[in-house]
Amino acid sequence: MSTPPAEPRHAFDESRRLIGANRWYAGPAVTLVPLGPAAADGAAQGRWIAQVVATCAALGWPEPAPRVHAHAQGVILAFAAPADTLLTATEVNEWAWERAAAGHARHAAEGFDLAQPAIDDAREHFRARAEAERSRPLQRLQAAAAARRLPLLADDDSVSLGEGRRSRVYPRAALPMPMDVPWAALGAVPKVLVTGSNGKTTTTRLIAAIARAAGFVPGSCSTEGVVIGATRIDTGDWSGPAGARAVLRDPAVTAAVLETARGGLLRRGLAVPQADVAVVTNVSADHLGEQGIDTVEDIAFVKLAVAHALARPEGQTPGTLVLNGQCDPLLRVAVHLRHSAHATWALFAREHDTPLLAALRRHGGSTCAVRDGQLLLSLGGTEHELGAVADMPLTLGGAAGYNIENLAAAALAAASLGWPLDEVRHVLARFGAQASDNPGRLESHGWRGATVLVDYAHNPDGLAQLLGVARSLLPLGGSGRLLLLLGQAGNRDDEAITALAQVAAAARPDRVVIKELKAMLRGREAGEVPALLERALRAAGLPAERLQHGGDEAEAARRLLDAAERGDVVVMPVHTAAVRDSLAAVWAAG
Repeated sequence: MSTPPAEPRHAFDESRRLIGANRWYAGPAVTLVPLGPAAADGAAQGRWIAQVVATCAALGWPEPAPRVHAHAQGVILAFAAPADTLLTATEVNEWAWERAAAGHARHAAEGFDLAQPAIDDAREHFRARAEAERSRPLQRLQAAAAARRLPLLADDDSVSLGEGRRSRVYPRAALPMPMDVPWAALGAVPKVLVTGSNGKTTTTRLIAAIARAAGFVPGSCSTEGVVIGATRIDTGDWSGPAGARAVLRDPAVTAAVLETARGGLLRRGLAVPQADVAVVTNVSADHLGEQGIDTVEDIAFVKLAVAHALARPEGQTPGTLVLNGQCDPLLRVAVHLRHSAHATWALFAREHDTPLLAALRRHGGSTCAVRDGQLLLSLGGTEHELGAVADMPLTLGGAAGYNIENLAAAALAAASLGWPLDEVRHVLARFGAQASDNPGRLESHGWRGATVLVDYAHNPDGLAQLLGVARSLLPLGGSGRLLLLLGQAGNRDDEAITALAQVAAAARPDRVVIKELKAMLRGREAGEVPALLERALRAAGLPAERLQHGGDEAEAARRLLDAAERGDVVVMPVHTAAVRDSLAAVWAAG
């Protein structure tokens, strides 16, 4: 589904009162319902499990394998269901919980009146609902495509067979019979999934640039939009399944690079059932407290869902899982997951001779890392120099160490697909020289003798790395100042917002202009996040005279630029495309 569907409406809608701010989640054959803290009752959970198992059996569904996941904000209940009846499964889940929780003391005290339909009546409703949800024409096409090992993508409006240049798209309401499909004209394109806490968009753009240099027409989607070839055809956040479908249904595309963000994975599951390469750039403490994610390891678990797309039938070589070989939380989780263990691993890092990378090379694995200032790619025991990292524009002379990781990840992904290494070298040697190569990601501009860094840094780890780069660019002798634009979206909890401010304060900026992200309040009151940031900055030791409230993001950015002087380094994390476009006009005007 291209956008989050509306809340399911059905005969048992009392669940809204019980569950509160319930949201609809569905991954492949999975339905989740997050619950409030009062629902963490073992007896009620046991009744829910029994009700789900019995109902699924009555409907003729496979074993649902129900699971209860307790987290800091409540409980998530999940069970597996047929992929073509997920909306019905959502209703079953809510109805089963209603029955299970009806006797909970809290709800009895609140006078919760649960109008329970009879079990037999409810199951008859679900049978009819599932039959209506299933599409026999779609099932026929799915079976025919699977028999030919061809990809099929379906949403509410359209069904596509094949991918890119070798695809056909049909209205869901008018699907052809299998005999009328031009199967010989259909096929798949090389696909790379890119996920992680930081660096996703940069790595996606790098891989797409290598694909273009290698003669492909790449299609890519990311938090910045959809790009076909060298043309951006849509803007906004397209890092979920809708973006993947837009790329894979474009008739010009011959290779696909798909940014795959946390939100899309949790709400919709994997965009595609199969890919050739999956990259996980890193994991860090971001979005904690959302959707049952409480730890960095939880984040790693979510990100590593991309490894499911690398599985192959027995006897076939699995796809390649490209991982950050120096990200301990990511690796700790990856080694214990069956779906990641079954992929072919490749590791990248800043340091070539770490024990882990060396061990992988001894076993014939591929790595990409830095040795003696050179980015070195090792493939099947053969080493290939890709160039001096200090000469690669994306590293700002080697100062941006995190971009060294992004370069290495992209090189590994391209090499795993067999793309020419000469083209990899060529792209790495020039990418980032122009702001248009990687807009909004470590752009460096001159402004009245100051250096301005524009980036997307949106979490403590990303901001810390950006500020580290900025500090390295300050003139020797202390003649320049560090100026910072700071803000955060409202869907982070107080602890996460405080952590961001603490990272900012640790860099000892000479001036901080605090912005309000008016389009990203996400449940907060206006002024709430800036006030939290100011309190945390002052608590971390920054004096009040260094802090200034700048209004919305555009106004705050202008104030910071007005304050810049020769020798200063101005750090500007910018989170809205309109503000970034307005700044581009400033640079163009000189």
